[in-house]
Amino acid sequence: MVVFILLGLLVLFAAIGVPLAFAIGASSASFLAIDAPQFLMILPQKLWGGAYSELLIALPLFMLAGELMNAGGITDRIIKFCLHLVRPIHGGLGEVNVVASMIFGGITGSSVADTSALGSILIPAMEKNGYSKSAASGITVASSTMGMIIPPSIPMIVYAMISGASISGLFIAGLVPGVLIGISQIILVYIISRKKGWHPAKGKFHWGQFLKDFFYGLPAIIMPVLIVLSVSFGIATATESAAIAAVYALLIGFLVYRELSWKQVWRALKNAFKSSASIMLIVAITSIFTWILTMYQVPQLIQGFFLGMNVPAWVIGLMFVLIILIFGTFIDVVPAITLLTPILFPVMTRLGFSPLQFGAMMITGLAIGLVTPPIGMCLNACHRINKMPIMDIFKGAVPYIICNLIVLIAVTLIPVLTTWLPTIIRY
Repeated sequence: MVVFILLGLLVLFAAIGVPLAFAIGASSASFLAIDAPQFLMILPQKLWGGAYSELLIALPLFMLAGELMNAGGITDRIIKFCLHLVRPIHGGLGEVNVVASMIFGGITGSSVADTSALGSILIPAMEKNGYSKSAASGITVASSTMGMIIPPSIPMIVYAMISGASISGLFIAGLVPGVLIGISQIILVYIISRKKGWHPAKGKFHWGQFLKDFFYGLPAIIMPVLIVLSVSFGIATATESAAIAAVYALLIGFLVYRELSWKQVWRALKNAFKSSASIMLIVAITSIFTWILTMYQVPQLIQGFFLGMNVPAWVIGLMFVLIILIFGTFIDVVPAITLLTPILFPVMTRLGFSPLQFGAMMITGLAIGLVTPPIGMCLNACHRINKMPIMDIFKGAVPYIICNLIVLIAVTLIPVLTTWLPTIIRY
């Protein structure tokens, strides 16, 4: 009953136009005012406790590093490097788009930033090279989903804070699903591009130009590698590695690429501040919602319901995948993580799913929600670039979203995909 009342209030506030974070807070406060008014006085304490986490300090630092790298000329150099990588397989800008998203996602940790940065350059270029506007946009938004799966990942940090899972383990666990999505999308793009005649004439490979673009792009390309390795081998915590990444991005922008100005640094600081503040506000407000659910033992009731179904664990895993996909369609990533993790996590661990496997399932599933209407943050980011109707962008992305779905099901049914690499590295 508690769940239905809370969700009913949440839907009511959201339906009348209240922003989601405040709708969650309003539904929580309204429920307490009706059922347990004596607890209203401790809401400020719960609000502060929800956002007070040392791990969350990494959020603005990773965002700042991504903003600085993007402003410092990183996007253009990644694209030039990727053009050389796909040349031996007769690839075109479609394959470049996917490979660039894999690299760029390892820098920003944000799929929306990936869409905005790469889409503004690659979508017009792809159209000039024969790609339809729908296909160019669809490939861009679908490949950008890797931004929150390949480490560093901002949603992984939020999940780690709520679940208590190891952030270094999550970073490593996200590598395999992210790379599998990238490889499967590259194969599909290659097949479709070859069939449609979107591949350019195969030219001669120039080693000199390749080496030049490689060394120019190397400082940016090694950034995600440094982050993952430093966290995985205990050299630095996630927060420390985020600080190192921000300083590294600043030095690269000023001393190596020399395209960064203090005006851009100030703009990057403001953007990182606004983005991280909104996430922390959502986490803080949603913590009240989940506290109410815990106080009324809702997770235990849900756990008892699913465990009493007497079906194999993989069946419940697939049921939870469906729940994640539905939530991701209507709710943005961070609120979905903060709402679903406290409820589903105890059930999954009781069934034998590791925190790393469930984390990979959660992030991979919610990434699909970024490219599905009506919320679809990546769809909206792409719409701002090319002014194309969101449904047309979505139609162009559907074939490539199927790759994400296949990997999501594989991650759910094959635990080794997310547990093998962390076990080898021994995070």
